Amino acid sequence: MPTREPGQSPRSARRTGRLSGRGPAGGTGRGGATRLIGAGSAVVLALGLGLAPGTAHADDAVLPTLVTPDGIREHLENLSTIAEYNGGNRATNTPGYDVAADYVVDQLKRAGYKPRRIDYDYELWVENSDPVLAQTAPEQREFAYPDDFATMSYSGPGDVTAPAVAVNTGSAESGCAAEDFAGFPQGAIALIMRGTCTFQQKTQNAADAGAAGVVVINNVEGPVNGTVGETSAIPVVGATAAAGEALLAAGEGLELRLAVDSEVRAESSYNIVADSRRGRADNVVMVGAHLDGVPEGPGMNDNGSGVATVLETAQQFAKLDDPANRVRFAFWGTEEEGLVGSTRYVEGLSERERERIALYLNFDMLGSPNYGRFVYDGRGELDDSLPPPSGSAAIQKTFEDYFSDRGLVTEPTAFNGRSDYSAFIEAGIPSGGLFSGGDGTKTEQQVEYYGGTAGVDFDPNYHTAQDDLDNVNMEAVDQLSDGVAYAVETFARSTLPVNGVARTYQAQGFDPARKGDLWLR
Repeated sequence: MPTREPGQSPRSARRTGRLSGRGPAGGTGRGGATRLIGAGSAVVLALGLGLAPGTAHADDAVLPTLVTPDGIREHLENLSTIAEYNGGNRATNTPGYDVAADYVVDQLKRAGYKPRRIDYDYELWVENSDPVLAQTAPEQREFAYPDDFATMSYSGPGDVTAPAVAVNTGSAESGCAAEDFAGFPQGAIALIMRGTCTFQQKTQNAADAGAAGVVVINNVEGPVNGTVGETSAIPVVGATAAAGEALLAAGEGLELRLAVDSEVRAESSYNIVADSRRGRADNVVMVGAHLDGVPEGPGMNDNGSGVATVLETAQQFAKLDDPANRVRFAFWGTEEEGLVGSTRYVEGLSERERERIALYLNFDMLGSPNYGRFVYDGRGELDDSLPPPSGSAAIQKTFEDYFSDRGLVTEPTAFNGRSDYSAFIEAGIPSGGLFSGGDGTKTEQQVEYYGGTAGVDFDPNYHTAQDDLDNVNMEAVDQLSDGVAYAVETFARSTLPVNGVARTYQAQGFDPARKGDLWLR
């Protein structure tokens, strides 16, 4: 996932893609979508076992029996070795990424595929040194990076010491209107509350009013891990609520030093894509996982687990009889820099090519140590979900019914723009997938569902050096990979409940709060 999370070790150069995911790890939506299946359970949600056409019952599917934990584990071990011998990671534009891509290509060729490398260009925002936020008057105080504040992705560079002025900080609309800056002193630093409009809008209004910098004060715990979307004319950081409270309490005479050392570089990378040899070319089932990781570690759960599962599924799918629909397996680049590879792929499709994609399945983090079984919210029932394209609910139901048939609990997780499905749903392509949890915290109720430890993140090693092979939960991989294989086989046979016979490819309303891991507002 894009960017560093609060509390991780800072590095001298932070990298974030211009197109800068996973939302809360699960939970009930407005429709009460939590599912609990099993004898003796306090809650039983009987949805029936009506599965998607082509498979009458979960036990009739062949591909889940062919896709084994041992096969996936072998791929994980190989990806781990590649990272170990190539700088300890598989981050985009590193030897680790290139060798991992070569491995995927070789494995696909051995299974009879003809993989394609699809190149793309993008702009990369880089922070060359740690930012500075310090109070210089009426008394001196240093704020610690990254605990007290963090730079907004695509903040412009600058080093300014100036008076700081609060901008309508008693309202969630703080900084959202040009009128908020009436009488704002030229060259001052604006203190703005996080709220309803985007950071980009707040920053642009501040710059237009003559501000020399912006400090956005968070309204939840931690610093703001956000983006201004496009390179701003002035430096912008996001502060914790506590740091912001201290600044606002300083009153008149507040003066700050704000420094950001950043630049934007032209970069290029590539995706790996391979189609099944058979199946209708005008009704393509796409299956994707991001191949890149973060520089901090080998990325075995994020997203070695997704890559290994999709790769093993592709190899075993090649053994099946002729499918009705073509299946396209994709291994995305530059996800961690802002979903760049998948976004560039969708943007590069012609209208005809886009219309031929029946649906997209996304698999990002399937082996979280303290795992859950989460299905993307294709019904749009969760508050944080973007409006899903028509047909996405059928994908969600297909996964839910499969696990229900096996007596396993699932919960919905939000479609909020934090992974590679984002560009597909923006383009109006029905989407779905599975997720084992990331930086959300497991509840007591979820311990009853899945085991594990309450009060601990689903993946405590997320975006750290500890995201290694030893910390991949193979029980989670075993269970979720069965769901992956089942869905691929099912939709390769028929996509009727997803796109019917007369598909409409009109993009839905799309106003995400996040791009990858970065908050937009």
